[in-house]
Amino acid sequence: MIFLVVIIVLALIFDYINGFHDAANSIATVVSTKVLTPAQAVIWAAMFNFVAFFIFKDHGVANTIAKTVKTDVVNGHDMLLVIFSGLVAAIFWNLLTWWFGIPSSSSHTLIGAFSGAAIAFGGIHSVNPEPIIKTIIFIFLAPVIGMIIAFIISLWFIHSFRKGWMPRIIAMIIFILVGTFLYYNLEFSPAKLKTHYDSYILKVIFHSKNFKWILLASILLIMASFTVFLNSLNANRANTWFKRLQLVSSAAFSIGHGGNDAQKVMGIIMAALIAYNPQVYSLNNMVWWVPLSCYSAIALGTMSGGWKIVKTMGTKITKVTPFEGVAAETAGAITLFVTEALKIPVSTTHTITGSIIGVGATRRLSAVRWGVTVNLLWAWILTIPVSALLAATIYFLLKLIL
Repeated sequence: MIFLVVIIVLALIFDYINGFHDAANSIATVVSTKVLTPAQAVIWAAMFNFVAFFIFKDHGVANTIAKTVKTDVVNGHDMLLVIFSGLVAAIFWNLLTWWFGIPSSSSHTLIGAFSGAAIAFGGIHSVNPEPIIKTIIFIFLAPVIGMIIAFIISLWFIHSFRKGWMPRIIAMIIFILVGTFLYYNLEFSPAKLKTHYDSYILKVIFHSKNFKWILLASILLIMASFTVFLNSLNANRANTWFKRLQLVSSAAFSIGHGGNDAQKVMGIIMAALIAYNPQVYSLNNMVWWVPLSCYSAIALGTMSGGWKIVKTMGTKITKVTPFEGVAAETAGAITLFVTEALKIPVSTTHTITGSIIGVGATRRLSAVRWGVTVNLLWAWILTIPVSALLAATIYFLLKLIL
């Protein structure tokens, strides 16, 4: 029992470190564009990290993480030892990369370390290949998707500054596409709507699956409405409006960050609880305090900030203006919401980095500092194998000691 408590505490410590390590993902652009002061930005991001607790209720990403290691191969005390080794390695790598200001992925650190310790216990057959392969694929896909979406949104904004009917036509197309998407993806069946509201309309809106899409759709509709009259504003007025929109887009990204990253630790804690007592605990019935504690830990971590990484993300990749900040954060939020719905554990770090590169590329390719970007890419590629090796080493040391 004491060992289980130690593991849960370590998991929440990792979650807290994840918060301040990845705080830059949510606040780098709003700080670099001076929309918010650093102190205001971390409070803003932390608040919406925790808001995700009330939105993401299906915990698909948590289930994917928990199933990374095969429970029929690794279970009981052995599973607890594997999780412990993985958490120690993940915490060490996160602190090391934070110290050097490298925006590596906390998600990939955790997955790599968990897998590495399991392989050290029972070989390569101890891990499920599906979640590992998905994660590795999205090391490259997540930033590319974020970059493409950010590039498209930036071009949309740029063309909206011009006089003529084209911005209005594009806005109407966005309205139609968003409306069509909501019609086919929202849950309307009263029997499946799970909320505490009596009103049918409120049940539809606040049903967990629906609310995620309604929130994202609202942001896109706000931006589409804004682009209709953007060409009638002078540069100063447009900049003021983009600063206001950046608060909305950064809030959306923070919700996506909380919903994606907190679930990974939830999956680790549930794997430990199931290993400890499989008769009492299961992934289908998550204990209420697990999501509450994980969302609280990541929000507190975000409030602590991660200023070294903020500098890298907000200024070293490319110079970001308020309208580019809106484009990058919105692109990042779309990517995170979609991948969460697909139960794919992606890196918020990779996603927002790709989005920032995308907005920089709309000016010219030379506006992106590719030397910094290449260094970040190496850190991303190395994170999973290095974390796995660290966890395997820690596991072997623990076996020797015990």
